[in-house]
Amino acid sequence: MSEDQHAAAGGRIARDHVADALRARIDSGELQPGDSLPTQKALMAEFGVERGVVRKALELLKRERLLADVGRGSPPTVAGPRAADADAPRAAGVELADRIELAFQATHVTLDALNLTTETLTHALAHTVMGIATGERRAPESITARILVPSPDAHLAIPQLISDTSDPRPLQRLRDLVDLHARSLDHTLRNLRERGLVPEVSVEIRGMPLTPTSKLYVLNGTEALMGYYRVLRREVEYRNELMAIHDVLGLNAPLFHYSAGPDSRDHHDAAYVEHSLMWFESLWSSIAVPYPLGY
Repeated sequence: MSEDQHAAAGGRIARDHVADALRARIDSGELQPGDSLPTQKALMAEFGVERGVVRKALELLKRERLLADVGRGSPPTVAGPRAADADAPRAAGVELADRIELAFQATHVTLDALNLTTETLTHALAHTVMGIATGERRAPESITARILVPSPDAHLAIPQLISDTSDPRPLQRLRDLVDLHARSLDHTLRNLRERGLVPEVSVEIRGMPLTPTSKLYVLNGTEALMGYYRVLRREVEYRNELMAIHDVLGLNAPLFHYSAGPDSRDHHDAAYVEHSLMWFESLWSSIAVPYPLGY
């Protein structure tokens, strides 16, 4: 390991030490919802670390939804167990990135996803993958990803040209996008293995003859995130031509989070995760076939 990697690893350990100590105080009730944390200067003195380490520890706890008001000029406060913003669904690009970062703390990571193009997923992985590449976060020992997208030869209901539903160009444009983002996702994860950062990486992408009306992500078999695609009228450019189409967009769609882990709200959460995984498995093992990536 290089000197830079050693330094990054040391910074990560220091960050986790501070975060673990503050998390323990919150879990034990020493710090109650609404209580303010000590100032960054006080935390620096207490733990003997630099300000950057304290900031990263606070950001980590914020992503875990244990803190509120981080980075607003005054000490953050402990979030309530049912804070309004904690339970409200957030945009897919934001919610998924945070949940992936937490999921990648596991030793063996599994990712099952059903979506239209994998664009949201590819973007959501970027921050975590970069952290592994720079040594700022611990790498898992294995990553297993199973991705479902529409088959390239499937006749999908959406997208479609508004003036002529039989025009093949909107579907061809979608296929180009699926191929682009699927290849990017495949490369991003496999590159972790090729660089020796994650010992075992398995990525399998399959196509299905269905029009996705919602997106689903199951992380480590213990949490599920689901969001709906909205059908919108918009103009897109394809091969230097503008087309007015009915399209589906999901990057800013809210994701609803369900957990079968320690943060599960009730038995309905756990049941949703279980049946989401069963549904995904039923598609994966029946009508889905290997997707021909255009390398």
